[in-house]
Amino acid sequence: MNIWTKSLAGATMAVTLSFTSGMAIAETPANMLVIANRIDDIKSMDPAQSFEFAGSDVNQNVYSKLVNFDPLDYDKGYVPDLAESWVVSEDGMSITFTMRDGVMFQSGNPVTADDAAWSLRRAVILNKTPAFILTQFGFTPENVNETITVDGNTLTIKTDKRYATSFLLNCLTATIGSVVDMKTAMANEVDGDMGNAWLNTNTAGSGAYSLVSWKPNDSVTLQAFPGYYGGAPAMERVIVRHVAESASQRLLLEAGDIDVARNLNPEDVAGARNASGIKIHEELKGRLMYMGLNQTHPILSKPEVRQAFKYLIDYEGMQNSFLNGQWATHQNFLPKTYLGASTENPFSLNIEKAKELLAAAGVENLEVEIGVREAQERIEMAQSFQNTAAQAGVKVNITVGTGSQILDRYRARELDLSLESWGPDYPDPQTNAGTFAYNPDNSFEAQGTGYLAWRLAWDTSEFNPMVEAAVQEVDTEKRIAMYNDIQAKFRDESPFVMMFQQSEQLGIRDNVMNFTTGQAISSADYSKVTK
Repeated sequence: MNIWTKSLAGATMAVTLSFTSGMAIAETPANMLVIANRIDDIKSMDPAQSFEFAGSDVNQNVYSKLVNFDPLDYDKGYVPDLAESWVVSEDGMSITFTMRDGVMFQSGNPVTADDAAWSLRRAVILNKTPAFILTQFGFTPENVNETITVDGNTLTIKTDKRYATSFLLNCLTATIGSVVDMKTAMANEVDGDMGNAWLNTNTAGSGAYSLVSWKPNDSVTLQAFPGYYGGAPAMERVIVRHVAESASQRLLLEAGDIDVARNLNPEDVAGARNASGIKIHEELKGRLMYMGLNQTHPILSKPEVRQAFKYLIDYEGMQNSFLNGQWATHQNFLPKTYLGASTENPFSLNIEKAKELLAAAGVENLEVEIGVREAQERIEMAQSFQNTAAQAGVKVNITVGTGSQILDRYRARELDLSLESWGPDYPDPQTNAGTFAYNPDNSFEAQGTGYLAWRLAWDTSEFNPMVEAAVQEVDTEKRIAMYNDIQAKFRDESPFVMMFQQSEQLGIRDNVMNFTTGQAISSADYSKVTK
C-alpha cells in the first residue's frame, strides 16, 4: 500500500466511524461544523508557544485578544476585542487600553487587565518561539513588570522607542497576544512554568469556543462557549479532522460527511465544482512556499551555490501543472497585498546557469537531504526539484515526515534543505522582514527559532540595520522603498529560495455560510458560521 492509498483508507475510515454506526450519513448535524484539514503541524495549544498554521486556527477561536479582526470584514483592520478603547501618549511610546466590562473566561473567572498584562509578560518571560513578536518592542523578562503595567481596569504598554501605533496593535492580533486566564493557568503551574505544560494540551481562554480534545495527527474538537461576550456561536461543536490526502477530502465532502475541505488539489477542485451541493471558495493568502538552505553546510553556504539553487526550480512548470490556481510564482518575502511587497521574479529554471555557478564554487557530486511535510503538493514540489537538480549533478534525497517531525528537525538545524511554508503573524511588513531577513544572534545557544534566518544559521549582520530602520520609518513612501531595497538584496544573497504565494481554494457544502480562513492576515474563524 503506497502512502496515498494508506492515507485515503485511514482518513475515510476515521471520519465514517466518527459519525455513523457502519454507514455514511448524508450530511453533518445542523449545529455542527466538520472540517477536513492537515493538522499534523500542531505542537502546542499554549498561545505563548503555538506558532503553526493549524494551531493558530484553534487559538483564533478559543482565545480573545486586546484587539482582533472582524471575521466578516477583514478590510477594517484591527478592531476592539477585550480592550474597548485605547489612548496613545504624546511621545508615542505608551498606549493605554481600557478593558471591556463583564467579559468572562470559560472557567467563569472574570477577564481583567491583570490577566491581559500577565499574559503578555508571561509570553516574554517564557521566551518560546513566537516571543520575538513582543520582544522587538524592547520587552525583556527583567523589565516587563515596569513596561507592562495595570491601573484598575486599564493596561499600559510602554515600548523602548516610538513605533507606529498600527504596528504595535497589529502585533497584538497575533496568537501570542491572546489573553490567558491567569488563575486557571497558575493553578496548573509546575516547577515555575506558568502553566506551560498544562496549556500545551489544554486551553484557558474567553473566546467563542473551548477545547474539548486534541488528538495529535488525528483531530481537534471544540465546544461553543455559551457565555462568549460576542454571543454564543450557531455551531455548537466544531470538529477538525486530520485528513492529509486531497482525494480523501473530496470523497468525504461529496458524501456530506464533512462541511469543509481545506486541502483540495487543483484536480479535485475542478471535480468538486461540478458536484451537487458544493461551492468553491477562494482567498488570496499571505502564505509563502520556500526552500531553505542550511548555512552550517560547508557547500550550501557558498554564495554561488545559493544562487544556483534558485535556478534549479521549475517555477513555471509547477505553477502551470499540479499547483494550477493554488500557488503562483512569488520570489519575495513580502506577500502580495502587503505594504512594500515586490513583484520582481528574476529567477527561472536554467540548468546551464546553475551548472556554471556550481562549477564556479568548485562543487561536484553534491548530495543533500531535503525535509518535506507529508502533503501531496509538497512531495510533488520536492520531486520536481529532485529531477531538475539531478540534471545539474546534484543528488537530492527526500525525507518525508509529519509537519511536527519536519519542523523539529528544521528548527534544530539538522536538515540540509527544508521545503516549508510561512504565513504572516500580523498585517505589517515587519512580520516577514523581521524573520526572513533579521537574526540578531546567530549562535546555536540563542535558540532564536522564531527567526527563519536563525533556523538556517544565516548571519544577517548586513540586513539587521536595514530591517530596524524600515520598521521605524514613519513616511510610508520611504518605508516602501526601504522594503523594496531589502527584498532586492535578499533575493540575490539569502539562502532562501522563495517560490510561491498561495491562493487557498476550499470546498464547502453550499449550506455553510460565513466560513473564512482569514484572508492574508489571520486564521480561520468559526464564530459567525451558520447553516
